[in-house]
Amino acid sequence: MVDCKDSCGNPGNDSRGKREAEEKLKEITESKALADRMGKIKHKIMILSGKGGVGKSTVAANIAVALAKEGKKVGILDSDFHGPSIPTLFNIEMERPVSDGGSMIPVNSANGIKVMSMGFFLQNPNDAVIWRGPMKMNVIKQLLTEVNWGEIDYLIIDFPPGTGDEPLSVAQLIPGLDGAVIVTTPQDLSLNDVRKCISFCGQVHVPVLGVLENMSGLVCPTCKTIIDVFKKDGGEKMAKEMNVPFLGKIPLEPKIVEASDSGKPFLYHYAETEAAKAFAEAVKPIVTMKEKAIAEPVDIPEVKGDAADFKIAIPVVEGHLSAHFGHCEEFVLFDVDREGKKIIKETRLPAPPHEPGLLPVWLKEKGAHMIIAGGMGSRAQGLFAENGITVVVGAASGNPENLVADYLNGNLQSGDNICDH
Repeated sequence: MVDCKDSCGNPGNDSRGKREAEEKLKEITESKALADRMGKIKHKIMILSGKGGVGKSTVAANIAVALAKEGKKVGILDSDFHGPSIPTLFNIEMERPVSDGGSMIPVNSANGIKVMSMGFFLQNPNDAVIWRGPMKMNVIKQLLTEVNWGEIDYLIIDFPPGTGDEPLSVAQLIPGLDGAVIVTTPQDLSLNDVRKCISFCGQVHVPVLGVLENMSGLVCPTCKTIIDVFKKDGGEKMAKEMNVPFLGKIPLEPKIVEASDSGKPFLYHYAETEAAKAFAEAVKPIVTMKEKAIAEPVDIPEVKGDAADFKIAIPVVEGHLSAHFGHCEEFVLFDVDREGKKIIKETRLPAPPHEPGLLPVWLKEKGAHMIIAGGMGSRAQGLFAENGITVVVGAASGNPENLVADYLNGNLQSGDNICDH
């Protein structure tokens, strides 16, 4: 039976409106907190694998160690909720994060690397974490928003195998990801799944920093001959086929197992082994990654129009900012009060046919004063300018409402304009 009070728009409707307003406020607040946390981290790197058992977490831990050895300030986030391995690899399973009253402080390893993992919150290490996708998304958002990493050079993010909820959530939540390192072993069984990882990165606009082939032959301890246990050169051939960088090969080494089980990072304790030397060489492109300044707000040009009567257009694909405005499925138009820093109205419109020169004219007819885009060629920018529409390019993929809220509050973060034609 319908509640007449609710349907008539009185007490019930007021309650629902208040609840919706509170939810929107919470979402905007969380977005700002997330931008503030991530804005203090220079480089964010995902460690992915399409297949389990390829040594992905060991690779993640040793990339963090390699960076720390170079004097970088490093954090590592273990987002493998079902099989958290990072605390074991650093011998800090019994440690627990502390709170400073408003945020969580990561656990410091003996190597000075800051660590956060679901493993710290399990009462019993044998407990199973049984969560569906939405729960994982919420926890990842909470970890990214509430963990105080401080100003660090690198955040290494370790994931479970595959292209499921965890990597998708991080790709959507973190603007300006530097990219992903894809870990594989040489055999076809692993390579087939790694191809899916590379395709996933392309779909969510995360650069592939390179493929790392782990367990690439066994070095005989007696004669030093390399025995190709899992075939040979599979990762290198696949990287070439997929047109992504190949970082190198890490041979099988019994001391890696010994180091992992005892919580002694391999690169620290066995630096003279062939495997450690190969690892140090393979991660060199990451260790020497060009430093970039901590994310700055987008440089927004002077915008004409009444501060209380202003319309912003966001090109959208699957609910998030389209990497290129001309490839979008719909436009979300926001009527905003720039002086009051608030959204007044939201309108969603299917994108018209993507014909040359049509979108600037169409958006002008819809009353748009500004378009916030991920990528846009110089010719298109000129056409928008001719139609009196200000263009902001280089915005990171995200929720349209959050992007507009960040713009209104002066927190809109910039990335690269991925299109220049």
